[in-house]
Amino acid sequence: MENCSSTHFILGNDYLIIQITVSKVALINLELERFRSEQLNEAEISLHLTDIQENKLSALLYDHKEAFASDKEPLGAIVCHEVDIILDIERPYPLLLRRPAYPASPKSREALEIHIKELLDLGVIRKFGHNEEVEIPTPVIVTWNNGKSRMVGDLRAPNTYTVPDRYQYQKTKFPLPRYLKQCI
Repeated sequence: MENCSSTHFILGNDYLIIQITVSKVALINLELERFRSEQLNEAEISLHLTDIQENKLSALLYDHKEAFASDKEPLGAIVCHEVDIILDIERPYPLLLRRPAYPASPKSREALEIHIKELLDLGVIRKFGHNEEVEIPTPVIVTWNNGKSRMVGDLRAPNTYTVPDRYQYQKTKFPLPRYLKQCI
């Protein structure tokens, strides 16, 4: 009787039937438990949730685990959802769009190389070949905050010549805490 699951056991023969109901033994989903131990171990779940609510939340997160990034499958370039940026001007492009690279300190250059390597590994950016021409470069700035670096593309110039998107972002009209109360 290894690796079996049951809701009740019947012991005995036809003469003497003893029925033992297994009522408080929950069937353990090993994948869900592994998800909790690997993915949710660093998550801080509210102490105001009951055990039932916490289990439902864990099950919900497990059911939709593809929506979250992990070390094995980080968020990267989403296939078939590339964005085309259409400019409202033609060649020759103005000097504002053809800027040279910004000078960087050795510390910033080192941080920039690390960021570029990470983005290449994730598939967010790609190297271009010698036969490809980049007509509108995007100058990159490295900013520092609390000792951590962040790579920022300077898109001010391309944004002035970009055709506006016809799908505007929706504004949230209600506060997030009220929405979260409705979900739980």
